[in-house]
Amino acid sequence: MGTLGRAMVNVGRREVKPFMSRNSAEARLRVLNLYRAWYRSIPKICHLYRLPVRPHQLRDRIRDEFYRNSHVNDVRAVDYLVIKGRMELQETMEKWKQDHHILAFIKHDTKVEQPTQFLAKFFTQK
Repeated sequence: MGTLGRAMVNVGRREVKPFMSRNSAEARLRVLNLYRAWYRSIPKICHLYRLPVRPHQLRDRIRDEFYRNSHVNDVRAVDYLVIKGRMELQETMEKWKQDHHILAFIKHDTKVEQPTQFLAKFFTQK
């Protein structure tokens, strides 16, 4: 098994290049910067769309959305979510969304329905 065998083994080991972040600490900083950007833009969003809700309700909803994705550990997946979040923020701030898009986002129920059956409870445990 000469050089041909070694070449075939090396083909199986590919390094995946990151989108933006090199490690999890850098990805975490990007997430925090995105969260701050959303948090700082909330008063402007409420004014632009003339929302019938208070800014703290929008803050709660954005926080829930970030918590919903808090289980993601892969750096590339985190970068992808940050890119999507930046796009959402830009679309919102440029008023490319309609008022009902924002209201649907705020009113979206983030509560997960808890199982009542024994086996369903067992399978959903961590």
